[in-house]
Amino acid sequence: MAPFLLEILPFTPPVTLGSLAVLRPVGQLIGAGGPVIVVLLGMSVLALTVAMAKLWQFASLELNRLGPVRHMLALHLEGESTQALAVARRCRNPAAAVLAQAIRGQCRHLPTAMVREEVERASHALVVSLRTHLRLLEVVASLAPLLGLLGTVLGMIEAFQQIAQAENAINPSTLSGGIWEALLTTAAGLTIAIPVVAVLNWLEGRVEQFIHGLADLTTRVFTTDLSQDLPKADQLAQASKVTP
Repeated sequence: MAPFLLEILPFTPPVTLGSLAVLRPVGQLIGAGGPVIVVLLGMSVLALTVAMAKLWQFASLELNRLGPVRHMLALHLEGESTQALAVARRCRNPAAAVLAQAIRGQCRHLPTAMVREEVERASHALVVSLRTHLRLLEVVASLAPLLGLLGTVLGMIEAFQQIAQAENAINPSTLSGGIWEALLTTAAGLTIAIPVVAVLNWLEGRVEQFIHGLADLTTRVFTTDLSQDLPKADQLAQASKVTP
């Protein structure tokens, strides 16, 4: 057993040293920026986790695919409500489930006000689930630059304290090194905030687009399309009623 361990052990230090080499820049960054960098790194990991989770959620729900939902509405307006509900059961887009509730309410001849209220409740719950954790990204995008600025101010205070303690023996290299370390936190804060703001705005745009599409589809269940003119036969019938 011992000779076997002796054969394995020489190969373990390079792996360990390689892992430490990967983590060395992170350690140097933390050593230069101090506790503020640690907080910023934690916020970056949190923001990345939330962003990936929301992107996966939106992709799995197929929010950008409203074609099957519009097909459901067309089937229902043509009197094929059963087929429309069958399409809803196969559709992954959550708008299909909300539209199916409106169709079931009309098929059961329930009061329009009751069906509308239930559809609005389901729509609100759906929108809340889509916006879950987006507030966290907004907080990270707002606090990261402020924390970076705080780290810079603290670093500058420390640099000027060194100047005050040195009196006449001021070392320019020490001063420039302190200022560089102080500005490092601001750069880190902006590096985190900029992509988080971009991702947050994209996610919010997707949610707003989905909300408008959902509202349009659910409203059309209870209304009549007035964008088209009446057929000529109906126009003549209307004219004959008006003519004395």
